[in-house]
Amino acid sequence: MTETINIYCDESCHLEHDEASAMVLGAIWCPAAQVRNLHVRLRDLKRKHGLSDAFEIKWTKVSPAKLEFYQAAMDLFFQTEDLHFRALVVPDKSILKHDMRGQTHDEWYYKMYFHMLETLILPGARHHIFLDYKDTQGAARAQKLHQVLCNNFYDFDRAVIASLAVVDSREVGLVQLADLLIGAVCYANRKASGSPAKRALVEQMRRRSGYALTRTTLLKEAKTNILIWRPKEPEA
Repeated sequence: MTETINIYCDESCHLEHDEASAMVLGAIWCPAAQVRNLHVRLRDLKRKHGLSDAFEIKWTKVSPAKLEFYQAAMDLFFQTEDLHFRALVVPDKSILKHDMRGQTHDEWYYKMYFHMLETLILPGARHHIFLDYKDTQGAARAQKLHQVLCNNFYDFDRAVIASLAVVDSREVGLVQLADLLIGAVCYANRKASGSPAKRALVEQMRRRSGYALTRTTLLKEAKTNILIWRPKEPEA
């Protein structure tokens, strides 16, 4: 039987003029057969910490009062063999010169999404990809990204990349968990330090993963896979 894999994507500091130096695109992936169980475990974790089922796990919501819960959510990722994470980090958006490359920031953003996703696609498996909703143009861009991915893998009948859909992260726990891990990676690469709770989560992720979060890991790293992306040619 063909294995089916679900990939849940999100990003941090992706806007061109958001005053943040680093940008991170990331994804959590797992066998589709485990999705229901994982969402139940996330729901139960919220209840255990006195949070409602509708509470959204989100890096921007990390606070000292909820640190214990967020640490438990991160532990759930590292304790679950079926969960995997990949992040593509752009350390400094300010050096990008899109006009010299004949592209918009939006077009470049989806190229980066392609690079983040391409190594996750397994020949012989079936994939469903979920992107967090950003704006009204998201569905059309997602459709284009789906087409580009399928063309790259000669998957013209979409047997390998079966779907690529935009979803509301408030309704999808694994997108929320991806947001938490992406947030920690972005915080580390921004060298931010203003929040003790966020610093604690960054150190927890470093300890559990065995990586600094600011350097590229081996390409085949399966649990916490990080790519630090830089332009191939000098920007001038």
